[in-house]
Amino acid sequence: MTDVEQKTALVTGAGRGIGRGICETLAKKGYRILAADVDLDAATTTAAVLGEGHRALELNVSDSASVDRAFEEAVARFGHIDVVVNNAGINRDAMAHKMTDEQWQIVLDVDLSGVFYVSRAAARHMRERKSGRLVNISSASWEGNVGQANYAAAKAGVLGLTFTLARELARAGVTVNAICPGFIDTEMTRGIPADIHQAQLDKIPMGRTGAPSDVGAAVAFFASDDASYITGQVLEVGGGYRI
Repeated sequence: MTDVEQKTALVTGAGRGIGRGICETLAKKGYRILAADVDLDAATTTAAVLGEGHRALELNVSDSASVDRAFEEAVARFGHIDVVVNNAGINRDAMAHKMTDEQWQIVLDVDLSGVFYVSRAAARHMRERKSGRLVNISSASWEGNVGQANYAAAKAGVLGLTFTLARELARAGVTVNAICPGFIDTEMTRGIPADIHQAQLDKIPMGRTGAPSDVGAAVAFFASDDASYITGQVLEVGGGYRI
């Protein structure tokens, strides 16, 4: 018997990249996974990769009604949700003076409002149970990055939300922490032009990209009993990117 036996983790943006890596890591630790994604086919693929006992869930984090329905379905299916990982995110990069209203708003809707909607639903459930773990995926870009005014603003907002929720939920036995990944090897980063890719690598003291499993390991720590007295914290997973 492990300390995570029968525990359920819901991961948003689970269809690919970092989200799938988080799911794979938590599944290996013994969690039952609800792989949630706006792309149900991608979420289904993740659940299939994980194996028997794991489920896919269609979830549009930018739609509060969709979030509430998904949580109702998840609780009905598994009875409880012990860990929620807010990983879903998008980017629509542009220099600020060229950024459209649509590019600004859609990133805020998914990357910040989506985290709030999911966290609110999770908080309602976890407060009743007087236990739970919320892990929010922010980004090293929260401090600002050229061409990412929308993304940086959203990811900085995620940290403010994390600190607030940590204060609000502490007495209910719920911890809330954040992870800031750096340059992680995903389909998105592999599509970056070679010169920009190398420029990013040059900023990393360890000289390499991270793997989704590196982020997954950090999530697994915050979700574990070993982190039961840790809340309102931010962990950088970036190979020294911000040194």
